[in-house]
Amino acid sequence: MRILLYSGKGGVGKTSLAAATGVQCAKLGYRTLVMSVDPAHSLADCFDFTSDGLFHSRTADPLNVFAKLDIHEVNIQREIKRHWQEISTYITSVLRTSGLNEVEAEEMAIFPGMEELSAMMYVNQYRRENRYDVVVLDCAPTAESLRFVSMPTTLDWYMRHVFPLQRGILKAVRPIANKISPVELPPDSYFSNIRRLYERIEGIDELMEDPRTTSVRLVTNAEKMVVRETQRAFVYFSLHGLTVDRIIVNRVLPDSVQDGFFQQWRESQQVLLTEIENYFAPSPVVQVPLFPHEILGLKRLEQLAGLLYPGDADPAAVERTERPYEFVKQPDFYEVRIRMPFAEKGEIGLFKKGDELVVEIGAFRRHIGLPTSMASLLPVRARLENRMLVVEMKEAA
Repeated sequence: MRILLYSGKGGVGKTSLAAATGVQCAKLGYRTLVMSVDPAHSLADCFDFTSDGLFHSRTADPLNVFAKLDIHEVNIQREIKRHWQEISTYITSVLRTSGLNEVEAEEMAIFPGMEELSAMMYVNQYRRENRYDVVVLDCAPTAESLRFVSMPTTLDWYMRHVFPLQRGILKAVRPIANKISPVELPPDSYFSNIRRLYERIEGIDELMEDPRTTSVRLVTNAEKMVVRETQRAFVYFSLHGLTVDRIIVNRVLPDSVQDGFFQQWRESQQVLLTEIENYFAPSPVVQVPLFPHEILGLKRLEQLAGLLYPGDADPAAVERTERPYEFVKQPDFYEVRIRMPFAEKGEIGLFKKGDELVVEIGAFRRHIGLPTSMASLLPVRARLENRMLVVEMKEAA
């Protein structure tokens, strides 16, 4: 099964591009699911489901919209009843003791991450059932997307190191504590529910980090603020071990627009398009023009798919299996490891600029955004090793 994860700043057009990718995959014969993980769902709107009202209850489960194409908008209220009832009931009861009424307490009991965990459970389930060939994930804006990919590791650590201890201690003290505490401690069934949920997503981290299974597609616009967020997302997806195999620049002004009103937009876009090509290399950059109309309905999604994947190109093809760079913590320093398959030692120059490591090879310049934990470090040593540039980073002396 292939997983294609679409992420980017809110409003850049992720949903339309994810939906168009699903349409193209289905046309090529893949059993395809497009799943929205964004709580503010707009996937059904993209297919122009105007007869369903505002909240499209039919898409709370996979809904067939086209030959071999299903869509699914994760409905957290329905997921709570299916999977989170024990946990939600306990949290609601605790919140009610603070003075909230029942409806407010139920709303507050939807804690961050429920949508992401529910989506992961479905992806794992569909993989085990061999139900789909391709799953396209239409993710929430960048910060929530990063939470989505980091959650399996966090939950795995919690289940291994904290969960057994917490469950054991509460089991021992619960009979006494419940007599004196203003709030009842969670019953053991609460922990059993957590264990069952964890078992349903177990292994998803390996699935997400396998570049032959999962690829990240970052969607951006040719606007400075949006590009900066895309660069940060690129850094953090790399940090989490995911391979970004494509950058999609959406809503680029087409050459046919020659109105003087757009002249400054055109000039700034051209500058940023060059920067995007340089920054994200060797990940390919795809430009999608600004359409003269909204992308709504199957026909227009097919039109968009034709521009994204010309000549029946395969969106599910594995294009890149290597991460462009990775960050490694050693006992006394950090390393940035950058793949340089064609570089010679004398051709490489590097320096630090702000929170970026800049690598130069001839006329080519590569900017490596550093994670927060490494932003204050300086490069102290570099070497070429097995066609990889390894840069040691340390605190300034």
